[in-house]
Amino acid sequence: MFLIDMFNKKTAMPDADTALAGRETEIPTSATHFVNGHALKGPYPSGYKQVELGMGCFWGAERLLWQVPGVHVTAVGYAGGYTKNPTYQETTTGLTGHTEVVLVVYDPAKVAFADILKIFFEEHDPTQGMRQGNDIGTTYRSAIYVRDDEQLAEARAARDLFQAALTKAGHTGKVTTEIEMAGRFYFAEAEHQQYLAKNPRGYCGLKGTGVSCPIGA
Repeated sequence: MFLIDMFNKKTAMPDADTALAGRETEIPTSATHFVNGHALKGPYPSGYKQVELGMGCFWGAERLLWQVPGVHVTAVGYAGGYTKNPTYQETTTGLTGHTEVVLVVYDPAKVAFADILKIFFEEHDPTQGMRQGNDIGTTYRSAIYVRDDEQLAEARAARDLFQAALTKAGHTGKVTTEIEMAGRFYFAEAEHQQYLAKNPRGYCGLKGTGVSCPIGA
């Protein structure tokens, strides 16, 4: 029974009343990006845009995204939940409501948001609900948290295009990606930032559906 209760807590979203309270003090993190040296928390160059992407375990997703030309900086953290300044250990209980995400700061003159969305949908499986592969729980749900109405419209359109492509390819799964305006983003602890640059043989976890997203086609 205990194991069943723990599983349910990890896969069922809490609400504001049942979520862990957290703390007022920010969790310490890195000052700069381990790979490119850019300031993790900014200030970012004028005109650059931001989006937060949840693709399962944030280690592999971040490595994928920091390599995209036009991306200025990436950082891993927690979004979409209730708990203030959560720790990694707290988010894994499923009692904070957060999902693991990658903050992507990019130059729209060098990389279009559509290109980032294409990578997002093709490089993980957004049909799995509260999991990604062997990683099970609310913290691994697929999510896009945007910063303006233009991004919101593009993300929803990309989701619909990818759903159509999945259906055409014979997949029965439905895209479960959570697409919302961004709330508070909490930077993860220093050891998680650019984890796979520090630990090249570490766990990645990314696995797509094999279906191409026709956005921009």
